[in-house]
Parts: sequence; C-alpha cells; structure tokens
Amino acid sequence: MSAALKVVDLSAAVDGNQILDRLSIEVDFGEIHALMGPNGSGKSTLCHVLTGKTGYQVRGQAAVDGQDVLSLDVDERSRLGLMQSFQYPTEVPGVRLGEFLIEAAEERGIDAAEAASRIEAESKRFGMERFLDRSLNDDLSGGEKKRSEIFQLAVLRPRMALLDEIDSGLDIDAVRQVSEAVENMRSPDMGLLMITHYSRILRYLTPHRIHVMLDGKVVDSGGAELAEELEAGGYEAVRDRLGIERPSKEGPVRKPSDFFTETPFDV
Repeated sequence: MSAALKVVDLSAAVDGNQILDRLSIEVDFGEIHALMGPNGSGKSTLCHVLTGKTGYQVRGQAAVDGQDVLSLDVDERSRLGLMQSFQYPTEVPGVRLGEFLIEAAEERGIDAAEAASRIEAESKRFGMERFLDRSLNDDLSGGEKKRSEIFQLAVLRPRMALLDEIDSGLDIDAVRQVSEAVENMRSPDMGLLMITHYSRILRYLTPHRIHVMLDGKVVDSGGAELAEELEAGGYEAVRDRLGIERPSKEGPVRKPSDFFTETPFDV
C-alpha cells in the first residue's frame, strides 16, 4: 500500500533564496506525525509547496497515496485528497459554515445526502452544531477557529491532512481541546502531518513519529525522547548533537552608530 504522503529530496526557492533543501519525509495511512522546527526553518513553506502555492522554484518528488502532486493544479491536489488546516483561518462573512461544507463536499464528489449525514455527525462530535449557521470563522476565538478547521477535515475526510501551526496563538486550555480533536481524527484511511514549533501540544497527544526540521530539511526523526530533548535544550541542542553548523548571516555586521544618520530614511 502506498504511503499517505511521500516526499523525496524536495527543494524549493524564492527569487534564488533556498528555503527547502532536499527534504524527505514519509507519513503512512493511519499515522499522525509531528514536524517540529524553529521559526524560519521552512515548515510552512513545505505546506505551501505541497498544496500548490505559486511563486516557488521546486525540485524533487511529492506524492499523495502514490500519485504525484507537484504537477497538479491546486484544485486537482484537493480532489486527490490533500487538505491543509491553516495557521490563520480566514474569516468569510456571509458564507455559512454548513453551506460552505456542502459546496466543498460536492466539489470532492461526495453525495449531498452523505455530506449532510457527515456534517450532522461530526458537528456533534466536535461541538460545532451552533456554528453551522454562522459565517465561516467570523467572530470565533482562536481555539474555535482551529476546532472548526479540524471539523471541516473530519467531514471531507482527506487522504492526507496538513495541520499548519494548529496550536499557534492558543492558550493552554485551547491547546488541550485542539489536541483532543486531532486525536479524534485518527483514521486508518488518512495520514496526518502536524506542523508546530512548540512541544507543549505533544503533552496531550501521541504522534507515531516526530521529525525535527532545521535549515530547510528534516535532520532527525524519533519518538517521545526527541520531544523531551527539545523541551530540555531546544533546537540548538539537536543542532549541537548532530554537529550541524549554524547558518552564516550574510552581509556586514552593523554597529549601533550605523542607525543614527542625518537622513534616517536612508537606513
């Protein structure tokens, strides 16, 4: 059986600036993986490249359920079964959540009666009944927006789900609630890649595998012990253990006096 997601030697650049550097990762069906890394390591760029955001120069391979996605348009990748939960869900006033899901299900070839049945069942499971007649993400708290995203994934049932910074901006209670929602999404028919730079969400759910991303590539993979190492020493501890050099900073180092000029707008 093919993997839910298989990425091999994926590189991506913008205007000549390398962001992803021969990144490889594989997520099997029925598994939840966590991809962890500091800000600027390329985690969100990986999501952008996989889902088809334009503007990147891309090389390498990426497949969902054994089918190449890099050659497909955004809508074709979605119909194939690739979906993303966004770090900052967009508010769409005037478009009701329930109506949006009916339309999205139709685009994915899901029968209307089946879609309605899923919406009813999953809205109860995730406590979203009272939001179905409200505008999409409008006037929702951070935790409610993230729970809504997971609810949508549960209804549409992708083959591969990307959760980009699902715990970003949430207080500890909301992190726990979102973690429980992710756990409830476990399915033998879906792979899930959860992207984060905090280890706190791992206190409430147990991924099958944890990957550490530095400088645009996955540098280490493991289990709970890897999360414990990150909790204790941060990403620099992993960098030191693996002997990975810190990226050099381009350009001359500027002195504080350089920022004080007679024409401040020249800075």
